[in-house]
Parts: sequence; C-alpha cells; structure tokens
Amino acid sequence: MPRIRMSRTAAAIAAVAATALVLAGCTKVEESSPESTYPEKDIRLIIQANPGGGSDLSSRALATELEKILDVSVIPENMPGAAGALAMEYVGAQDPDGYVIGFAPVEIAMLNTTQDAKVLPENYDLLGQIMLAPGVVTVGANSGIESLEDLVAQAKSGAVTVATSGAGSIWEAATLGLGDATGAEFTPVPYDGGATAVAAAASGETVAAVSGLGEALAQGDAVKILAVMHDERHPDAEDVPTVAEAIGDDVEFGGWGGIYAPKGLPDDVKEKLESAVKEAVESESYQKFQADAGNLVVYRDSAEWTEYVGEQFALFQDLLG
Repeated sequence: MPRIRMSRTAAAIAAVAATALVLAGCTKVEESSPESTYPEKDIRLIIQANPGGGSDLSSRALATELEKILDVSVIPENMPGAAGALAMEYVGAQDPDGYVIGFAPVEIAMLNTTQDAKVLPENYDLLGQIMLAPGVVTVGANSGIESLEDLVAQAKSGAVTVATSGAGSIWEAATLGLGDATGAEFTPVPYDGGATAVAAAASGETVAAVSGLGEALAQGDAVKILAVMHDERHPDAEDVPTVAEAIGDDVEFGGWGGIYAPKGLPDDVKEKLESAVKEAVESESYQKFQADAGNLVVYRDSAEWTEYVGEQFALFQDLLG
C-alpha cells in the first residue's frame, strides 16, 4: 500500500509539473506577442538629398502611402551631405527596431568605391527597390551628331567630352561603362547636377551628356536624345532606341532607389515593412507620381534587391575601383 500511495503522489506531482510547463509556455507566447503590434509610434524616413530633388520627391510620395498602410506618421527628414554617405552612415548606426528607415539611391553601391565612406550594402537590411530613372545619352541639337553610332565613331577617333552630374556619380559611371563596352574614349566632365550637365551639351560646352530622361526632356528642342540605357524603350520617349538597339552593345545604367534600414531588424518587423513597401509601390497614386516624374516603377523585394545591389556593387568596383 505505501508504494501505491507513493506512485499516486508522484503522478500528482508530475501532473502539476506538466501544468506548470504548459503555463510557462503560454507565458512566453504572451511575452513575445507585443512584437506583433509594430509600429506603435512614428517612423522617421531619412533622405540623403536636399528637398525638391528626385530622391526627396520619391521618398515623400512613398511615405504618404506608407502612412495609410502602417497607420502611423512616416516623417521624411532630409540629411544631405557627402554624396549620401552622411545619411546612410547615420541610418546604419541606429537601433534596428524599424523606427528609422531611409531612402537608398544607387550610391549605396558606389560610395565605398568612390570615397572613404563606411557604406557597404551588406551592412543594411534592404527592404525593396521602389523606382528607376534610366540614363540617356544626349547631344546638342546643332552638334551634327545624329545617332549613338555617330557619337561612338567620333569617340574612337578622338576623346569625346561627356557632361555628367558630378565626379563619382552614377552618370559618370554610366559614361565610363559606355566607353568600356564600345572601346571608345569618353571623357567625363563633372557638373553640378544632371540639369546643368544636359545644358552643357545643349550649348556645346561638351560634345554629349549622360543624365536622367527627365533632365534631358527639360531642354526641349535644344538637345537630341540618342539612346536610353535600359533594356526597353522609355514610355516617355518611345522613338528613342535603347543602347542595344542603337549599337548592339547591352549597356544599362540608371538612378535606382529603394528603402533600407539598419542591419538586424526583427523578422516580424522586417516582414511588415517589406510588405508595406510593396503595397505602397503598387498603389495607384504612387505609380501615377513616378509616371508624371518620368521615372519607371521598378519593384524588387528584399531578397531580389539585395542580390541586385550586390551585383551593382561588384560592377562599380570594376568600373570605378
């Protein structure tokens, strides 16, 4: 009989212990559940450029949509300086809690090559690409150059000056890339922005310019757009061939951008932000904004964009390193 009593007692103790384990498990679930309430406060969106430019306007258009989706304020903050390095280094140093995010332009894949900046794509959580502004090759309307083939032929017989938006910029890289692909000698000439670069080509200060399409279209009849650096023609310039169509060389460069965050976001926060970015990009108002700005809406999710940025980083290492 004593042994039976002991067995029953042991069974009772085991049952109590099992119940305690179940309750402990429930307690753990309850403790972790607050993560699912993200976001609980305003989100800061750091923009690496001055107000009014392409990065700024794209960021603000997306922020408007993110506010509707996340049901909190998404506050744009301009932090220009050092070709974007100032903003990107700042974002990278913040807590990875989802309350500080940023707009990353193509320079996120270039800065570590062009200057002494602590900006490497692998140091961030890349949430999604949101736009692309393909490059175009432009000459003055009175230059006598009628096609990209003409321009390349001239550059093979002697150096051709090409205005760009600045030393170390995407359009300087595009100019060098065009030269590498064609075996022609293009000499980049830095200007203060794409608009002034195209104006230089229009006036004859340089033979050509490489810029975004919007900056070229703004010059009207003063310039001739020879080719677009994309795999398809641009809907706003359907009569302009791609570089591949014009000369047979596949040369693609553009001013792309997307949303990123400090490295190490919690999985649920990253998933929610990635989903929100996708939904915002697909919204009718955001798509209309980019179309009106002369940009293409090109979306890549976190994994796709991370892979693409890595490829671009390797490309710029070869071109500019």
